Amino acid sequence: MALGLNKILITGTYANTVGSYWQNVTAIAATTAGNVIPAGTYLMFNTSNVVIQAVSSYNATSNVASWSNVYPVNSGGVIISDGLNVQLLATTNASANLVTVNGGSPVVGTFNS
Repeated sequence: MALGLNKILITGTYANTVGSYWQNVTAIAATTAGNVIPAGTYLMFNTSNVVIQAVSSYNATSNVASWSNVYPVNSGGVIISDGLNVQLLATTNASANLVTVNGGSPVVGTFNS
């Protein structure tokens, strides 16, 4: 995931290439038990039998979270996840494809010559 969403756009680039805006995220499993989305800002396209949920309340005594639907089943949208409180829940196990802003090339060192 990119630390910032502002990027210089380069024409003629495709997802997952150097200089591209979009970076595909490996398909995230949406299970009937729920699967937490890693921290980041994502765009999720419509996915059959999958609903996006967030924690709506938390009981510290029993250590139980209550989840509420943010987007209805079979839809997508912009997801901002902290890596703990947003999940994908499926009526039947599925796989959801998410995209995020390309984080750029990894840094190999500072002041390399």
